[in-house]
Amino acid sequence: MGDVAAGGAAAGVLVWLIALSAFDIRHRRLPNVLTLPGAAVILVAATVVGHGGPALLGATALFAVYVTVHLFSPGSLGAGDVKLAIGLGALTGAYGADVWVVAALGASLMTGALALCRRLQGAGPDVPHGPSMCLAAGTALGLAALA
Repeated sequence: MGDVAAGGAAAGVLVWLIALSAFDIRHRRLPNVLTLPGAAVILVAATVVGHGGPALLGATALFAVYVTVHLFSPGSLGAGDVKLAIGLGALTGAYGADVWVVAALGASLMTGALALCRRLQGAGPDVPHGPSMCLAAGTALGLAALA
């Protein structure tokens, strides 16, 4: 992929992550119109550049983790988070298992830290998980780019 195309792809991903985060913060939900097409575009793009296998594996693995948590505790993780896991799992998986793990663990740690801070402030621990997922994925990709 050329520098211009890579820069455009990175900008597109950044806009997608910001839109998802803003929507989740504002409405406390992640809409299908953002999660599902984003996942499809990422999987197709990863396949075109020769990373389809790792992207599909990453999407499947993160979806499996999230759907399991959602099924056992639907109040702690929404269906939108489960659908977002497909796209973010594909995105980070395309860059390698280490990037995938950093993003997956980072999201949970960030949401947990935010919930703890809210609880310590006397507020309820309810925080949207989507922004943490997006920030963790973006950070993991940024760190991979610097390496």
